[in-house]
This record gives sequence, structure tokens and C-alpha cells, in this order.
Amino acid sequence: MKILSLFDGMSCGQIALQKAEIPVEVYYASEIKKHAIEVTQFNYPNTIQLGDITKIESKDLKDIDLIIGGSPCQDFSSANKIRDGLNGQKSKLFYEFIRLLKEIKPKYFILENVKMKKEWEDIITETLKEIYPDTVVYNINSKLVSAQLRNRFYWTNIQGVEQPKDKNITLQSVLDSGYTKKIKHSCLNTNSGGNYNQRYMLHRAATTGMTTLIFNDSNFNEELGVRWCSQTEMEKLQNVPIGYTQILNKQKAGDLLGDGWTVDVIAHIFKHINQA
Repeated sequence: MKILSLFDGMSCGQIALQKAEIPVEVYYASEIKKHAIEVTQFNYPNTIQLGDITKIESKDLKDIDLIIGGSPCQDFSSANKIRDGLNGQKSKLFYEFIRLLKEIKPKYFILENVKMKKEWEDIITETLKEIYPDTVVYNINSKLVSAQLRNRFYWTNIQGVEQPKDKNITLQSVLDSGYTKKIKHSCLNTNSGGNYNQRYMLHRAATTGMTTLIFNDSNFNEELGVRWCSQTEMEKLQNVPIGYTQILNKQKAGDLLGDGWTVDVIAHIFKHINQA
């Protein structure tokens, strides 16, 4: 298959295609973040990088079978105090996805984004249905296939996708060391790889309830030390192969992993593609 990945990030789409055993003839990636491109080329050196989505011309892309992408979510996210939705500076790039989808008209597409206000969800759905009347929306939480809570919408014309089987993966089972009170990790985001002091981590946990603390002590004694997830643990949370982000420091890796896809959810959807 010939793939065009928009907002490619560190190319979790390629990992998912590999897991779904879908052969890739050519993989075009649109991404502007330097360290995301570096990780992609380190792991998939044959990737053809196209750069800024706004500068991509469809006439240069022939016979694309599948367009995938997760358009920026910041203007939809509940973590953002100012939510401008599709009018926001970043999330309005959804319309660039639509532009290329209309012009290229591949056999299949997948668009991912966060759980959002119903009005924005409906606009996205209606806009996609104007191009693909058979568009469906799947709401899948990564907790079914990983040790994290990550509720996401997936718009696609790939039919018949049911909820993935719950693998019952606990956060404790993916830790390299230490102990946790939580069954699942919460809020894996772009700040998750930061090197913060213990006082700050405890403050964040107490005031937001969204951070996930790992304790050195099995009795959860804060005085004996706490931490956030390690780089390899974050990779496991996103079903990314261990060492995939090894060329980056933890902070940069956390940035990409927090923005990335949960690979096994995407692979689950890909497995419903008819390759005939």
C-alpha cells in the first residue's frame, strides 16, 4: 500500500502497519518537528518526508491507498483553558487534512483526535461524510490495549471495527521498578518526560489529580522518593517498541510519546482493511 501520513509525529502509524502485517510500498510523512523526524528516520529510514502540510501539493502524490493523521488537538483539549475548537490556530489544520483528502481521494482514511465537545465532533463528522458518506466514528480508550487511560475518537471509512479485547494490562505490570497506586496511567502528555523535582511532582499530583506518581516504597511513603514514568515505561504505555526513542533524551521523548498514537489501537483498526 501507498501511505500518506499527515501530522506524522514519530511515525506510530508505521509501527501499527507493521503490527497489522500490512505491506507498505511507500510511506510519505508530513511533519515539521525536528526531533520527531529524526526518530522516524532512525527507525524507518525509507520514509519520504514532505514537511509542512500547508505546502503539500496533491499533484505530487500518485495512487495513495491510505491517508492517516491525528490533527492537532490543543484547541479541543479539556486541558486547555481557551478552547477555540476548529477556529484555533493549531486545530484548524484539520482543514488541511480535508483539502488533501478531497484532492487525493484514497481508498481508505483514518483521522484521530481527542474526545471533544459534541458540536465540534459533529462538524468533523459531517465534513468527512461530504467526502466519504460511509464515514464512521469509533470511540476507543487505550486502556483496553495498554496501561494508560487515553480516550480518543477515530473517524474512518474502514468498516466493522469493534472494541478491542481488553488485555487487562496494569500500570504496575509495565513499571521497570517501583510501585503505583493506580491501575492505569493518566495524562501521558508532552510534559511527561520532564525532569522535575519531587516537590513539584507531589504538588502536581495533589492539585490536579492527573499526574501519575511512581513510589520507591511499596507502602507509598512519599519521603522515600517518587518519580514519573521512565522513557521505556512511556514507550510501553504507547505500545511503542522499547528503544524506539533511544536517540532522544527523556524530555524530548516524552514530548513525542505524549503526542503520539497508542499503536495497538491503530493496528486494531488497520486489521479491518480489505487488501484485496
